Amino acid sequence: MALVRIPAENVTIGDPEAISTFLGTHGIEYSRWAPNHDVTPGAPPDAALTTYAHEIEALKVRGGYVVADVIDVTPETPNLDVMLAKFTREHWHDEDEVRFIIEGRGLFHINPANGPVFAIEVEPGDLIRVPRGTHHWFDLCAERRIRAIRLFQDPAGWTPHYTDSGVDRGFQPLCFGPAYLPGPLQPRT
Repeated sequence: MALVRIPAENVTIGDPEAISTFLGTHGIEYSRWAPNHDVTPGAPPDAALTTYAHEIEALKVRGGYVVADVIDVTPETPNLDVMLAKFTREHWHDEDEVRFIIEGRGLFHINPANGPVFAIEVEPGDLIRVPRGTHHWFDLCAERRIRAIRLFQDPAGWTPHYTDSGVDRGFQPLCFGPAYLPGPLQPRT
């Protein structure tokens, strides 16, 4: 289950319904996929795409996506730091960024036009759609592992447009997950 943190307000949201509501106010779609099938860790990308073919097709129809693939990043990925440098700077895209997390964890920071920066920590089972034009950046969690199904509206994929605002330098790429949070999560008021 995802977590949303709003550092400037010292708020963490952990309830899936509250997360969907909060993210929806920023045009971001979030849901949990709970299909009756799993992808074996380390299975080839085609196996993941086949396993989730029904869900992927429904997303394609709904969002006009034409291509789905699997990104698989581990600490052993060649040139990992070079690859990550493309995503850890604030940027935006001409199309939606859609991810269904299969393995690992990651952290989307969103810099909305109408509020403080917030972070969305995603883990297996989380489906997120960050709409085109949204200023954001992405980091891996400490284990530097993520495997996700991605969907694209343009078969060539998207290109990041960097803002060079520098706002991303003011936030730590820290993922905690629910097991690391002391006490109950704070509701968003």
